Amino acid sequence: MKASQYFSMSLFLLILLISCPWLISANPHLNNFLGCLDSFYSNDISKVIYTQNNASYSSVLNATIQNLRFSTPTTSKPLVIVTPLQTSHIQATIRCSRTNGLNLRIRSGGHDFEGLSYVSQVPFVVLDLTNFRSVKIDVKNKVAWVQSGAILGEFYSEIAKRSRTLAFPAGICHTVGVGGYLSGGGYGLLLRKYGLAVDNVIDAVFIDVNGRILKRKSMGEDLFWAIRGGGGGSFGVVLSWKVKLVSVPSTVTVFTIRKTLEENATNLVHQWQSVGHKLPGDIFSAVTMRKVNRNGKPTILVAFSFFFLGETNALITLMKAGFPELGLKKEHCTEMSWIESILYFGQIQNKSIDVLLDRSYKSPLNAPWFKTKLDYVKNPIPKAGFEKIWSKLYEEDAETAAMAFIAYGGKMAEIPESATPFPHRDGNLYHIAYTVGWDGEENTKSQRYMNWIRKFYSFMTPFVSKSPRGAYVNYRDDDIGTNNKKGETSYAKASVWGRKYFKNNFDKLIYIKTKVDPHNFFKHEQSIPVSV
Repeated sequence: MKASQYFSMSLFLLILLISCPWLISANPHLNNFLGCLDSFYSNDISKVIYTQNNASYSSVLNATIQNLRFSTPTTSKPLVIVTPLQTSHIQATIRCSRTNGLNLRIRSGGHDFEGLSYVSQVPFVVLDLTNFRSVKIDVKNKVAWVQSGAILGEFYSEIAKRSRTLAFPAGICHTVGVGGYLSGGGYGLLLRKYGLAVDNVIDAVFIDVNGRILKRKSMGEDLFWAIRGGGGGSFGVVLSWKVKLVSVPSTVTVFTIRKTLEENATNLVHQWQSVGHKLPGDIFSAVTMRKVNRNGKPTILVAFSFFFLGETNALITLMKAGFPELGLKKEHCTEMSWIESILYFGQIQNKSIDVLLDRSYKSPLNAPWFKTKLDYVKNPIPKAGFEKIWSKLYEEDAETAAMAFIAYGGKMAEIPESATPFPHRDGNLYHIAYTVGWDGEENTKSQRYMNWIRKFYSFMTPFVSKSPRGAYVNYRDDDIGTNNKKGETSYAKASVWGRKYFKNNFDKLIYIKTKVDPHNFFKHEQSIPVSV
């Protein structure tokens, strides 16, 4: 570089730092990154940038963190958070991150169970899509466009404003971000009637590693297949999704019947295993188990929770035919709208549906610190197996543990494994979610509960799917293997978790990843690797 050119460049940087104090940092990667952004959008980019020197940095970072295991003083923090207001901000963030060798993490709701959307072990940037949250409902054609930064509650509320008989088959935790949820599959109350959320995605707006804006036709069917269940953070940034809305009756019915071991719970849950997946697709059922104290003595409380697309009398008739042992009566049942059932199953009590718009709401379903794992079950667990499970739940370190069974069958058994990256379809009776939670971040307490759930997961090996033992990418679990801290890994190592999440679909995901992001820019500890 000539002396005159060097002087001009130095003068430019000096003027830039004086006029834009938010650029000042001791980190050269960050300075270069921010200078790159500012060179593109000097008039407005500063409004959406939060560095660690910014007074709002911590509040923006922590706003959507749901698991405080990843919000401690020792947790790695992003060099900068970008909350884009327009598409060009996202394109510039991708380009400047690539140019300056910074890892990019994409966050929509912050619910990822291992914090991968906002934690990294190398210098990184968080692209937070919180401002991309519009929802457009087309009642006549039963479709909607929803941006990735919207939460499920915002989406549901917009649907409910316009129709009592339309819904979307997604989950009950309303603060989950649409982007992350749809990227991994997405199950909910309607999975046995309409399948997963991704089974109802019909188009998307996507930004690739080169900053191109693509839709289904221009991205091609392979990439469109991959983003519908292949996991977030591997292929690019999905800005918005076009989805099919589904029909629901104006009145649905819910009930929860609770039984202890002394009230025949073991026989009932054992029987449910052979019933839940065979009931009509209009019925969703879940069974949750945890230790409680009754009359000064510990026991296991088993809750049977059902959702039905119809009225009480019709449900009672179906239950008498399909699961009479449960003893369902009319007084057990409550009729409500579909949108109200989201509050019911989310255990949101004494609240109007306006709570679904509260992005800061903390669900009672999760403790502040928690660890969750998931399994799939293909053969019923024997009664003797449940007796062993109860003994584990009686352990002292299981005082805050719970496990939930979610019945499959119905529509889930009709969709081929290869239809989307999510492969866990026909042949699965139900899945099991294990959770242990705690208050406080003390290392001894955290390690105690983490050790318990890992041992319990190992104990469950004989009862669950095998070769591979299945897992769900939206319930990410770094215990089953991760890439190295730079997101680079061998095929053999990635296959450990890749086969569990995606089974044989993993090979196709690697092929697509290599084609659309050959230099592996979009990466994290469990991202899809490129082929070698």
